[in-house]
Amino acid sequence: MSVAPGGALLVVGDVVTDVVARHRGPLAAGTDTAASVRRLPGGAGANVACWAAHEGCEEVRLLGRVGTDACAWHERELAACGVRPLLVVDAAAPTGTVICLVDTADSAERTFLTDSGASLRLGPDDWSDALLDGSGRLHLSGYLLFSEPSRALVSVALSAARARGVPVSLDPASTGFLTALGVDRFLGLVEGVEVLLPSRDEACLLTGLPDPADAAAKLSRHVPLVIVKQGAEGALVARSGSVSARVPAVTASPLDSTGAGDAFTGAFLAALLAGAEPGEAAAAGCRAGARAVERVGGRPPRTADRRAADG
Repeated sequence: MSVAPGGALLVVGDVVTDVVARHRGPLAAGTDTAASVRRLPGGAGANVACWAAHEGCEEVRLLGRVGTDACAWHERELAACGVRPLLVVDAAAPTGTVICLVDTADSAERTFLTDSGASLRLGPDDWSDALLDGSGRLHLSGYLLFSEPSRALVSVALSAARARGVPVSLDPASTGFLTALGVDRFLGLVEGVEVLLPSRDEACLLTGLPDPADAAAKLSRHVPLVIVKQGAEGALVARSGSVSARVPAVTASPLDSTGAGDAFTGAFLAALLAGAEPGEAAAAGCRAGARAVERVGGRPPRTADRRAADG
């Protein structure tokens, strides 16, 4: 896969409101559990876009769908991260909401309660081929595959990108939703994708293999480039049926693992657009993932916050 560097990154995916509840130890059934609770902007697609901009991608565009209840807030938050928001306002459904339960006593591991709301109502009518003008890459959130309207959008976007020679990447997004969708159906839907970025658990689920390296190698027979994100164990790069690189993780002190995979993906794509080889781009992804777990929520510091820190 030889692609000239440069161009904008177009991300199509979910924009949601995260309610992050950080608690310590098991939840106490039937009574109260003390927690620190924050309302934050989130969504896998939106997080990837923000991290790509944070990592130096010159132009990042995000196509997503939100309700009238939080559109202005999400537009402001995306713009503050350097992302150009292209948000479709849904008058019939509220903005998606995800409750993130983060156990601070268990490596900041998180559990999601998801109400997709307007985010998975994104459909072909929301797409225009003009969105690809000037784009060097198209990234699709895997959450788009979990509803009929957004699956149809994926098909239209993939066809348009292929016609223009724009490479496409996709993150499978969720083992729970993948199980419901079915492995064979998923692999059929992602035909034509050039880069697949599953987590270790997603890669193993998609192949039925317990070893992530074996899973990465097998997936790379279906998709030209596979990057398996392994958290504290780094990342695997696989092409043409074999693992070509094992990228070590960066040491971090986890506070909240929400969005760490999105941070990896955003940094990885920014590096590819800048001309990096896949192994180098995966190393950039590991660095971003390490920074992400040391923050609460799935987004990087906003542009204004970085300027204040630098000033």
